[in-house]
Amino acid sequence: MTSLRKIEFQYYKSPIGELIIGSCREKLCLLDYKYRSQRKRIDLRLSRGLNAIFTESNNPIIKKTIQELNTYLDGDLKKFSVSTLTIGSEFQKRVWEALKAIPYGHTLSYIALTKKLNIKATNVRAVANANGANAISVIIPCHRVIGSNGSLVGYAGGLNAKKKLLQMEQSNTLNINELPLWP
Repeated sequence: MTSLRKIEFQYYKSPIGELIIGSCREKLCLLDYKYRSQRKRIDLRLSRGLNAIFTESNNPIIKKTIQELNTYLDGDLKKFSVSTLTIGSEFQKRVWEALKAIPYGHTLSYIALTKKLNIKATNVRAVANANGANAISVIIPCHRVIGSNGSLVGYAGGLNAKKKLLQMEQSNTLNINELPLWP
């Protein structure tokens, strides 16, 4: 019988909401909102995918994540260096990799993201669902995906957190009056 791994986690009260930060195998596997609607589903996916149980404790990965997150929220960090471990389907991982390619301070619509992935526009809902299943929020910047009309839509931390993140990124880029849509 294989022994279970541990997903070490900590809760963290941040300026954008209460977060849960977790690591396994010396990589960050969880940076998410504590009270999001899919909390149980995401935690179960991680637990099953890693054959692990959640254990509240602290470790160097969690400490580094908090430090980088604070530096990012202060506007002094544009790219995270903490190593990540994503758990999901190959399709979800493909979407999450595409999210990481959206530059700091830029946004992309769900339709444009679908096109960048060379997926039929009729599958935009599947792309949106994969985006919503992201367990490593902020670092895998799902907040940079917006509605095709430029509106803020769907975010695990709520639209206020999404707006705050996008405004912070916008204010730390070149003097841009509107959130730039990444081509």
